[in-house]
Amino acid sequence: MNRPPETDPDMDPDAGQAEAPGWYDADTATFGDRMTGAREASGMSQAELARRLGVKVKTIRAWENDRSEPRANRLQMLAGILGVSIMWLLNGEGDGLEGPETPAELPEDLAAILADMRTLKVDQARLAERAARLEKRLRLALASQTI
Repeated sequence: MNRPPETDPDMDPDAGQAEAPGWYDADTATFGDRMTGAREASGMSQAELARRLGVKVKTIRAWENDRSEPRANRLQMLAGILGVSIMWLLNGEGDGLEGPETPAELPEDLAAILADMRTLKVDQARLAERAARLEKRLRLALASQTI
C-alpha cells in the first residue's frame, strides 16, 4: 500500500492549512487588533486613551500596531477603561467584543478583496509561527554544536 510521505510542517508551507477564519477570530486577531477594536467601540481616540492611561500617544500606537505590549499594571488599567477582560485583550477569550459586523451584502469585488486580505492575514500568522519554530530549532542545533 502506497502512503503519501509524511510532511514536516516546518518544511511544507501548505501543511495543516485550514479554511481562513474571520479577521476577528481569536486565532487571527492580535492584541493590537483587539485593543484597537475595543478603543474604537468605546468612542475614544488614541490621544484620549493615552491621557487616561498616563502614557504617550506613540505608546498607544505601538500597542495597537503590535510593536510592544503594556506591562501588567497598564494592561489592567487598559482593560478596565475599555470595559473588556484582560484575557480577552491577550488571547481573545473572555469578556470582550463580539467583533465588527460585516455588512450583509458587499459588492462582489469588495468581498473578494476582503476574503483575500483575511487569507493573507492567516497566512502571515502561520508563517510567523513557522519562522519561530525554525529559529528555535536553529538555536538548539547551534547550542548542541558548541557543547
